[in-house]
Amino acid sequence: MSFQIRKATQKDMPRVLELINELAIFEKEPDAVEITVDDLITGAFQDPKQFDCFVAECESNVEGIALVYHRFSTWKGNILHLEDLIVSQNKRGSGLGTALLDAVVTYGDSLKVKRISWEVIDWNEPAIAFYEKKGAHVMRDWDVVQLDEKGIKNYLANI
Repeated sequence: MSFQIRKATQKDMPRVLELINELAIFEKEPDAVEITVDDLITGAFQDPKQFDCFVAECESNVEGIALVYHRFSTWKGNILHLEDLIVSQNKRGSGLGTALLDAVVTYGDSLKVKRISWEVIDWNEPAIAFYEKKGAHVMRDWDVVQLDEKGIKNYLANI
């Protein structure tokens, strides 16, 4: 199978959103995605730029994405966060995930980041095995902590 990895364009954003929704369904959160194509375009192509997105294109179709953004670690300094690496279900196992991760790591190295971080859901054993095979350290003793929109409001109401 022939494919290319490239930076996303504005025209790719409808397909990027489709893949994000596909991931939400896979992760048993089909109603969780709130963003729109316009949000993606604004985030990727307007100042201040909020993220970069790589796409895997096969036969003129986007079949995978890797969405990344910059973070700052109080211990390490400049780091890159991989928000999502998504390959369409019918293309998994074809090398697209590896090629997308290669692009992310190459990009992070070009930025001289000290670390590339991401999360993986604990029951997605194929993804965990994939990342570990690539040399990533899956930190099973850490928990992700978040305040959602309602949690932010509740927190502020109690200050």
